[in-house]
Amino acid sequence: MDLFAGPGGLDVAAEKLGLQTAGVEWDSAACTTRREAGLATWEGDVRLYGPSDFPNADVLAGGPPCQTFTVAGAGAGRRALDEVLAFVDRMVSREDRAEIRKDLSKLEDERTGLVLEPLRWALEAIDDLKKPYRAIVLEQVPAVLPVWEAYTRALEAEGYAVDCGLLRTEAFGVPQTRKRAVLIARLGAESVNLPSPTHRVYRKGVPRDAGESSLLPWTAMEDVLDRESPFVVISNYGTGGDPKARGRRGSWEPSATVTGKISRNRVVGLDGAEMERFSFSEAGRLQTFPTDYPWSGRDVGQQIGNAVPPRLAMHILSAAFGWEPPTEEKLSTLGTWKEEDPELASECAVTAPVPATV
Repeated sequence: MDLFAGPGGLDVAAEKLGLQTAGVEWDSAACTTRREAGLATWEGDVRLYGPSDFPNADVLAGGPPCQTFTVAGAGAGRRALDEVLAFVDRMVSREDRAEIRKDLSKLEDERTGLVLEPLRWALEAIDDLKKPYRAIVLEQVPAVLPVWEAYTRALEAEGYAVDCGLLRTEAFGVPQTRKRAVLIARLGAESVNLPSPTHRVYRKGVPRDAGESSLLPWTAMEDVLDRESPFVVISNYGTGGDPKARGRRGSWEPSATVTGKISRNRVVGLDGAEMERFSFSEAGRLQTFPTDYPWSGRDVGQQIGNAVPPRLAMHILSAAFGWEPPTEEKLSTLGTWKEEDPELASECAVTAPVPATV
């Protein structure tokens, strides 16, 4: 059960691992892509659903919005974080749900409370269905790590083994530098651990064959894209707040973090000549989506930038279940995405009505 499922990054990984998925996503554009990909999709607000609407689901995953948790600025992020941590304590103590919902509605930004939805689902599965999820997987930007640490204490009290921390995508073969705050939990286990890196961490100016010999070199953009000649990507963003100091990455390096504005990044040859900017397929491949993933609807760049890299998700899911790390052969299946049974895909791509009970 994937909450805030987006265009399907985690679900692509799960399906390749042989797991059946269902996702709740409010953004209609992302839902369009999901349906084209044949992923079971419920278009709507996760707050209007709960475990009882999906009683057969035994794994919970999610990546709720993160915008209000940054600690930068005038302190709004810090206040949001403090409020969220207080709500975690109230939820764990089983305070009246109606009172909690009432107080959540008073938050300055409604997105702040969405980070609590996976915990609500986990606790309701325990209390109402008497059927705890056997595994829980959560991910977000690094600023959300304190929330996952609070989740860790809450889930451990419910009988889960939990681990959380920061993972770097290039350390798992993703051709992109990106940090994610990840939590995995397994019911009844003695221990659980985040996946161990398989590739070296990228450092500017450090050769890819330098570093720990037991790890593979990081993956470069040129390893996954089909461009005929080397190129340099000039970021849309200024380094250090200076709009004139645009970040640069060569095709022989991993991409910088893929954002929803990736189409604004210039791509130039080594002679400085302008080249075609990244297509949706290319941007998706930098996130390790299949080459033929059916990106659809509007705001495709934003869909891609907000997604979980499927390759990283494969490692995270395997660790959550206590499986061996995925082999390169298994990871290579992410190269293509073609539904073997279009009729079945059509049946899976549904939009459920809003539940009667909220």
